[in-house]
Amino acid sequence: MNFKLYLIALPVFFAIDMFWLGVVAKNFYKEQIGFLMTPNVNWTAAIIFYLVFILGLVLFVISPALAKSSLQHAIVFGALFGFITYATYDLTNLATLKDWPLTLTIVDLIWGSVLASSVSSVTYYLATKINI
Repeated sequence: MNFKLYLIALPVFFAIDMFWLGVVAKNFYKEQIGFLMTPNVNWTAAIIFYLVFILGLVLFVISPALAKSSLQHAIVFGALFGFITYATYDLTNLATLKDWPLTLTIVDLIWGSVLASSVSSVTYYLATKINI
C-alpha cells in the first residue's frame, strides 16, 4: 500500500465527513436514532472506523484507479465500496434492531456512496497532480 495515498485520503475523508455530520446532517441522526445514541462519542471506535475505512479505499479503490489511470474507476468503485460498507452496517441494523428507521438506512447508503466516491476521486486527482 502506498502510505502517501493514505495520508492524502485521511484529511480528505475527515473534512468531507465532518461537513456532513456537522453541517448538512447535523440533526438528522439525532432525529432518526437519538433514542439509541450515547451522550459521549466513543472516539476510539470512531477513529478506528475512519482508519480502517480509508485503508479499504486506498487498497481496493484508489490504488487500482491510479494503476489504471482512471478517474472513472475511482468514482464508480468508490461509490460501490461506500455503498457496500455502509450497507453492511445499515442493513444489519435494519434487520436486527427494533425501530431502526428505513429513512436512515436509505440516506446512509446514499451518503456512504457519495462519501467514498468523493474521497476516492479527490485523492486520485491530488495524487496525479503530485505524481504519486
